[in-house]
Amino acid sequence: MGFNLCGTAVYLCIIPIPRRGQLFTWRGRSVAVCVGGPADTLFCDVSMTGEPGKYDPSFNGPIHKRSCTDIICCILFMAAIAGYMIVGILAWLYGDPRHVLYPRNSTGMFCGIGLNKGKPSVFYFDLLKCATATNVMAAALNGLQCPTTQVCVDQCPGDFWILSPGAYLPTAKAKDFFQQQYCVPSFNLSTTDLVCSLVGFPVFSFASFLCLPAFLTVFLFLPPHTPSGLLIAMLLSLIFLLLLRFMAPVLVWLLIVGVLGVVAYGIWHCYWEYDNYKNSSTTISNLGFTTNFSAYLQVKETWLAFLIILCILEAILLLVLLFLRTRILIAIALIQESSKAVGHMMSTLLYPLVTFALLIVCIAYWGITALYLATSGAPIYKVVALNSSTNSCLAINGTETCDPLSFNSSAYMSCPSAQCIFIKYNTEGLFQQNLFNLQIYNVLAFLWCVNFVIALGQCTLAGAFASYYWAFSKPSDIPTFPLSQAFIRSLRYHVGSLAFGALILTIVQFIRIVLEYLDHKFRAAQNPCARFIMCCLKCCFWCLEKFIKFINRNAYIMIAIYGKNFCVSAKNAFSLLMRNILRVVVLDKVTDLLLLFGKLLVVGGVGVLAFFFFSGRIQLPGNAFNSQTLNYYWVPIITVIVGAYLIAHGFFSVYNMCVDTLFLCFLEDLERNDGTVEKPYYMSKNLMKILNKKNKVPKGGK
Repeated sequence: MGFNLCGTAVYLCIIPIPRRGQLFTWRGRSVAVCVGGPADTLFCDVSMTGEPGKYDPSFNGPIHKRSCTDIICCILFMAAIAGYMIVGILAWLYGDPRHVLYPRNSTGMFCGIGLNKGKPSVFYFDLLKCATATNVMAAALNGLQCPTTQVCVDQCPGDFWILSPGAYLPTAKAKDFFQQQYCVPSFNLSTTDLVCSLVGFPVFSFASFLCLPAFLTVFLFLPPHTPSGLLIAMLLSLIFLLLLRFMAPVLVWLLIVGVLGVVAYGIWHCYWEYDNYKNSSTTISNLGFTTNFSAYLQVKETWLAFLIILCILEAILLLVLLFLRTRILIAIALIQESSKAVGHMMSTLLYPLVTFALLIVCIAYWGITALYLATSGAPIYKVVALNSSTNSCLAINGTETCDPLSFNSSAYMSCPSAQCIFIKYNTEGLFQQNLFNLQIYNVLAFLWCVNFVIALGQCTLAGAFASYYWAFSKPSDIPTFPLSQAFIRSLRYHVGSLAFGALILTIVQFIRIVLEYLDHKFRAAQNPCARFIMCCLKCCFWCLEKFIKFINRNAYIMIAIYGKNFCVSAKNAFSLLMRNILRVVVLDKVTDLLLLFGKLLVVGGVGVLAFFFFSGRIQLPGNAFNSQTLNYYWVPIITVIVGAYLIAHGFFSVYNMCVDTLFLCFLEDLERNDGTVEKPYYMSKNLMKILNKKNKVPKGGK
């Protein structure tokens, strides 16, 4: 059979080719059929994509007899974890835990202990100043103080009050209008004419020690029926995933037709606008450049350009749909098969809770360690003028140290706003001098642990779903507890490989963090050329991070199936995908479109239901909930919407991993097997029907 191969990197054949995976020699180079099927004509260089997989009679699913992989990286990861624990212990020993457990007043003294024992809460005279003003001097000295008086109180006030006119009478006594416990301790109401506040707000105690105004508690205390909305989101996500087994073809084609319809409507609208401005004398050349972009919509050339662009886009979409319809059918069949796999292994939908719990542990450990490192060393207090704009306070430059316990404000009569405030912690000593390096290590170890947890989840789910695909008779051949077996295999044999992939991703993410820090630090001093280079670097590393995540994801699938090390698995996965690049693109886009529609359906449905419920348009029987008690009903609505999105994302991430795993198994099945009695296909009958393939029945069999 003759072939007419054209080009250098990609070769096209004019006449139909034999089965997929067959090798040819052309100009001294091995060329393989990259995409199967009787109508496929795509060839590729084996040196770039690797040789197709060969039949292995002993392979029937994820290999159980495997050995540990990437041991060196495993040891390195364990050493990093041990070092991370040592850093946490040192931070705990040198840090001041009281900064986590107790609040402080304006003088830096802790509430609830020492002289303020029995006063566990801190009360801000004007909390809004904390958000609207910052002390310039304190900020320049590496400190951040709220420019309002803070006192330790035994109980947060719960009444709204305002100073009555009688308080301004000459005979008025301060003790008759104010409460001593809410005033600065140095003020004695029985002997002073000073006042400590003019207006008081009803406040609530939050986190056992912080007094917040009541109007802010709307963000902290949600209605009791808010968790019901999250439960509904969970049920909708589960129902949607299970129904994809039956509705996937209808939904996919509806979405495709919907996209084509939207573009077609855009073409019609652009033509209608162009026809309206066809006789207009205004052109783009007459209009010139203007910041009023709505003016360009009054020009016919704008709508003509939009019309041409949309026509080209519609033509491309129609051609893609025409020539890739078979691959779209394969993608739909894989989505249906994924729904079956999830239905047979419902425990996989609960695994995101394990990942979420481990991520919470990592984040909590990182935050506590960073806080304790930041509080290492003795606190340094300095005399600072909270109102530095006053001429009488110019002499206070923030260089004089002080003791908050013995500070006497009467020594600074010319500057009434002078106070002894906390600035920073002492940086002398070997441990304190290396705090910056320890914080860098804290960030690196945190990123590595987070990426490892995500990698562990992906490898575990991949092993479970691969067990489903390679079960010849489903569901009888599916192993018992496939998720637990995959989790144990990943931890027992492949900690090093997972840590290797996580380390590569961590390095790229850390470089991105450094670039963001440098960009923020030198943004004002950068010239246009430097800003352009910085923007290009950030864009390149963003793309590199996305590519590494793609490689890692597929490498973890191959690790879960074959038990090879990270580099070999990544190479095999990448070569396998490159030999089926068209199928990869089609499946990825179809799956993304379908899951996006599912997320919008779940989040939109729960959001609309929450709006009607919390706004009072839907009433529950009885007096279980009264919407009139809500001053801001949009707060629980937003909370429910965000929670619904996170829940839907967790469910759909499992489904997306299932699709990717079954897709790689499907490609391996095509390369390794041919449907004979010795090498039967493991794919579903629907997939074999789409590809015009079938398993041969042995003689005498049914």
